[in-house]
Amino acid sequence: MPDALKAISTLQRLMKTDPSLFPPSLQSAPGGVRRRDFVKIAIATGVGFSVNPGAWAVETRAGVPYRKLGKTGENVSMVGLGGAHIGQQKDPKESIEIIRAAIDGGINFMDNSWDYNGGASEMRMGKALKDGYRDKVFLMTKIDGRTRESFDQQLNESLTRLQTDRVDLLQFHEIIRMEDAERIFAPGGAMEAMIAAKKAGKVRYIGFTGHKSPDIHLKMLETAAAHGFTFDTVQMPLNVMDAHFASFGQKVLPVLVKQNIGVLGMKSMGDKFILDSKVVTPIECLHYAMNLPVSVVITGCDSMKILTQALEAARTFKPLSEPEVAAILAKTSPVAMEGMFELYKTSVHFDSTVAHPDWLG
Repeated sequence: MPDALKAISTLQRLMKTDPSLFPPSLQSAPGGVRRRDFVKIAIATGVGFSVNPGAWAVETRAGVPYRKLGKTGENVSMVGLGGAHIGQQKDPKESIEIIRAAIDGGINFMDNSWDYNGGASEMRMGKALKDGYRDKVFLMTKIDGRTRESFDQQLNESLTRLQTDRVDLLQFHEIIRMEDAERIFAPGGAMEAMIAAKKAGKVRYIGFTGHKSPDIHLKMLETAAAHGFTFDTVQMPLNVMDAHFASFGQKVLPVLVKQNIGVLGMKSMGDKFILDSKVVTPIECLHYAMNLPVSVVITGCDSMKILTQALEAARTFKPLSEPEVAAILAKTSPVAMEGMFELYKTSVHFDSTVAHPDWLG
């Protein structure tokens, strides 16, 4: 039986034995859950898609599995080094040590953003990528600007800080408003600058990121399609809580898989808020996210101890069994339904461009 059919069979069995694992709308669906809904849930939870371990790793480096980044042809480490936590150390030398230890340990995907820590994250990463390290990584950063002028200014600042003439992936940051898509694709908008930057060799691939609502992500994808454009990557929260509340995994992930767009998972622990629930461990959070059809799980590492944890999770990852996925969903369901541990969805706690609207241009 093909993997997808196994996934559907598994989810149908789980629905009968423990319907509480599924969203209320599906529990009460007239006439039962449709086959296409089961397919979406299978993708969103990773159930049945982990049958063949070979599908999850195209190679390993220093014990870290690597996966394909959508249709780009690039191989990237299954775990990525988050940029927001790089720049928070009191001593810049510690940041550089963490970055280089990550690279030496097998991680090649570097996350960053123009606005992280007032630019300190990019500056410290730029220093860490000297001495030949730049050519060992797949470097990504993000831009807040929605206009051509603000985009160009921020990109040039990012390249200067990172001490490079190009980034492998540039993403529109914080797509958290329904109007963001139209602003970016409007005449004189940031997409014009993005395309020009790619033609100039400053950018290799193009993506976007956001954490607020799956509907906003879908609007961005639909707007892009209406303009004849397809993104190379999309970044979004994918974690043990997301499956139960305003789920990116259920609504957006199936669309990305269908279009072979590289999926970048983030907030596997919700910046530690998910761990505050006391129902899951850090390794469980990372393994659950890695079990999804993602290219990379980006995780923040503010110390060598946390970096070691991330490397351990990657090196010890094995596709989760059906009972393992069901057990994680069962214990997270009671605390996840209202989004109280996903503050990025339910508050402005993570919304840097709300605090600084001038960054949008």
